[in-house]
Amino acid sequence: MRDTPRPQGTVGDTGSRPPQLRPGRALAHTPGASGSGSPHRSDSRSPQTPRGARRPDPDGRPGTTPPVPGWPTFLLGRLGFLGLPALVFALITWQVAAHGPLARADEHLSRTLVHPDRASEILADLGNVAVAVPVLAVVLGYVAWRARAAGRDRWWLPSLAAAALMAVVPALIVPLKELVARPGPPVMGPGTGFYPSGHTATAVIAYGGAALVLMPWLRSTGARRALLVGCLALNLGVAFGLIRQGYHWPLDVAAGWCLCAVLLRSLWLLLSRNSRRRSAGTPSSRSGPS
Repeated sequence: MRDTPRPQGTVGDTGSRPPQLRPGRALAHTPGASGSGSPHRSDSRSPQTPRGARRPDPDGRPGTTPPVPGWPTFLLGRLGFLGLPALVFALITWQVAAHGPLARADEHLSRTLVHPDRASEILADLGNVAVAVPVLAVVLGYVAWRARAAGRDRWWLPSLAAAALMAVVPALIVPLKELVARPGPPVMGPGTGFYPSGHTATAVIAYGGAALVLMPWLRSTGARRALLVGCLALNLGVAFGLIRQGYHWPLDVAAGWCLCAVLLRSLWLLLSRNSRRRSAGTPSSRSGPS
């Protein structure tokens, strides 16, 4: 009687065992003998090659998890935020200097909105240097005292940066006023130098800068949100008062907002970088000294 032929095994089998499944992709990435996570190591040591340290894709292949950082992300995250208000500011400046359609529409809108009253006058006064700068000075002094008492490195940097930004405002606004030489609304009588609004710039930098340096010292999320809402309300009130009283055209106020948005974003980037550097250089109580 003829013997029944035995099934052939895989390469390397002796032929005495039943056929084995060939290792596929799933088996190729099973942990080693000691559970190290590497398919080619039998010990528990971590892989020495950069490829071994990469995280696998969902199908098991090594790769990077999207989105991969690059120029588009960088432009949208940082340069894009800085560039958009700068572009709008350039557009408004061009229209005002050339007395284009946007400037004519702005003047027509202002005649509709102007209606002086006591409330709008008080709101407009919040943008005066005598009001906004002392508020900023008090906040900067408090933040510097807290940071020094906490023993932080470069405790003076946030307050100094915000104070320097406040000092930069007249250095930018005054030459622009002289260059554009825009006349004011009829309520203000003859004269030029109303573009961009200095009251708006003073309020945005003073109250916005105070909020940025004070925010890290607030523990709860609700307190931070309340601070931001209060800062926004103050600046909206100043803008409303200036336009309602007829102290500035609406585009004067909008240009001040755009210009100061670039400045505040620069301050925020500086403070964030300083905070990340401090966090990276300060060892935690769990990990010990770095």
